[in-house]
Amino acid sequence: METFPVINMEKLNGEEREATMEIIRDACENWGFFELMNHGISPELMDTVEKLTKEHYSKCLEQKFKEVVASKALEGVQSEISDMDWESTFFLRHLPVSNMSEIPDLDDDYRKIMKEFVVKLETLAEQLLDLLCENLGLEKGYLKKAFYGSKGPTFGTKVSNYPPCPRPELIKGLRAHTDAGGIILLFQDDQVSGLQLLKNGQWIDVPPMRHSIVINIGDQLEVITNGKYKSVMHRVVTQTDGNRMSIASFYNPSSDAVIYPAPALVEKEAEKSQVYPKFVFEDYMKLYAGLKFQAKEPRFAAMKAIETSVGLDPIATA
Repeated sequence: METFPVINMEKLNGEEREATMEIIRDACENWGFFELMNHGISPELMDTVEKLTKEHYSKCLEQKFKEVVASKALEGVQSEISDMDWESTFFLRHLPVSNMSEIPDLDDDYRKIMKEFVVKLETLAEQLLDLLCENLGLEKGYLKKAFYGSKGPTFGTKVSNYPPCPRPELIKGLRAHTDAGGIILLFQDDQVSGLQLLKNGQWIDVPPMRHSIVINIGDQLEVITNGKYKSVMHRVVTQTDGNRMSIASFYNPSSDAVIYPAPALVEKEAEKSQVYPKFVFEDYMKLYAGLKFQAKEPRFAAMKAIETSVGLDPIATA
C-alpha cells in the first residue's frame, strides 16, 4: 500500500531540502495531493478557526440543514442520489475584493480570525507556487504571474460542514470531481474523515492529521504544466457519526488571465504531441459550472476546439 505524501516544510530549510522537494515533485506528478506539516500557520490560530467555524455551524446553519436537506434528501429513496450533496456550505471571497463583511450571521470574532487565517494561507499558496516553479525548472514567480491577469489572482474559501448521515450508502457528502482552479489549500477536520482521492482506480483516504494543510492541484496547473502535474478526482463520503469540518481555500487565476502551457515545458517535451489548450480562465469556469461532476478531459477538449476555431497559438505569449 502506497503511503500518502506528507511534507514537513521545516525540512526545506536544511540538508533534507532536496529529498523534500522530491516528495513534492512525486506528489504533484503521481497523486495530485499532498499534506503539509509545519507550514508556518500557528496551531493556536488553526484551533481558533476550527472552534469558531463549528460554533457558527451549530448556531446558524445546523437547523437549516436539517430542515432543507436532511428532511427531504433521503425520504423514500432506495438508490444512490446523483444530483445532490450532503453538505452545508458558505463562500467567502478574499481577492480581488473581500465580501467578508457582507456574509450574514458571521460574528466579529469569526470575521477577524478568518481574515487573519486567509492572509497566512495566501502567503503559503504563493510560497508553494514558487516551490512548484523550482521543481518544474520555471523561473521563480512564473506561476503567480500566469495567474495574474489584469486584476491579480482570485482567492476564496468554501466553508463546509458534513453532518452525520443516516444512509451513507445513498448520498455522497460531495460528489467526485476535479477542482477547476489553481492550487487548493484545505484545513480539514482531524477527527472525522471523509475526503478520498482516486488513484489507479482505487479510492484512497486523505488522512486527517491535526494542524495539517492538505494541498491539491487544480485543472489550471495541469494545463500550465502541460499535463506534468495532474488534477485528480476526489470526493467526500458521508459518515454516520460526527460532523466533518472542511475549510477549502482556492488560489485561482484572475478571471481574465489567459491560461496556456508554459512554453519552456512544451519545448522540453517536444516529442510529446499533446499540447493542452489556451483559454481565458473565466471561459473555462463557465464551462465547468455545468460539468463539474464529469471527467475533466471533455472540458479540455471543448476549450481546445474553441482555441482552434479562433486561431489561438497554444504556446504564443499571452
